[in-house]
Amino acid sequence: MAPFITFEGIEGSGKTTQIRLFAERLKRQNRQVLQTREPGGCPIADQIRGILLHPENAAMDSRTELLLYAAARAQHIEQIVRPALQQGKVVLCDRYTDATMAYQGDGRGLDRKLIQQLNHLASGGCTPKLTLLFDLPIEIGLGRARQREAELQDSSEGRFEREQLDFHQRIRDGYLTLARNDSDRIKIVDASRSLDDVTLQVADILDSFLPAAIGSL
Repeated sequence: MAPFITFEGIEGSGKTTQIRLFAERLKRQNRQVLQTREPGGCPIADQIRGILLHPENAAMDSRTELLLYAAARAQHIEQIVRPALQQGKVVLCDRYTDATMAYQGDGRGLDRKLIQQLNHLASGGCTPKLTLLFDLPIEIGLGRARQREAELQDSSEGRFEREQLDFHQRIRDGYLTLARNDSDRIKIVDASRSLDDVTLQVADILDSFLPAAIGSL
């Protein structure tokens, strides 16, 4: 199958901007590409996304949160991601199973073995070949996220931004632990730098990865 690449990071890390820029670049190179996201990516999963991210759902139990992410992922993979990979498209996904480990495992303190089992069940064994982790201090990321929310005048997906700082710090630390334990797949991008500098970092990583990945199809 074609390369499956995921973009990960805390709130306000800039990964969504970078995934859009790189998808546009691949299209200019006449490569087939699918840009998608989690939770979401298809109508059923998008409806679950609305439940997961809306601030009015602050009372959501952590187990409910975990199971909703798994349900959205199962639908997304079978309806969108796997067919695209089989068609030879490069798939770029904004968050995936590493986010569940960091947010629900490290952030919420849920059992990591259970999360691994649910991730495997929901993904059907569909795993990324490369993950870019956009890392920066949580205060900078949250500041960016809240500024974006104010500029757009849209708080409908701001439930996680309203969590305490220690929650976000646990997530960042969890992501960095994942990167240390799987350094061949997860590449860290310094997201505290300027947009142009971050874009250059991303290009260096992806340009070195894609020729080898495509050559192995």
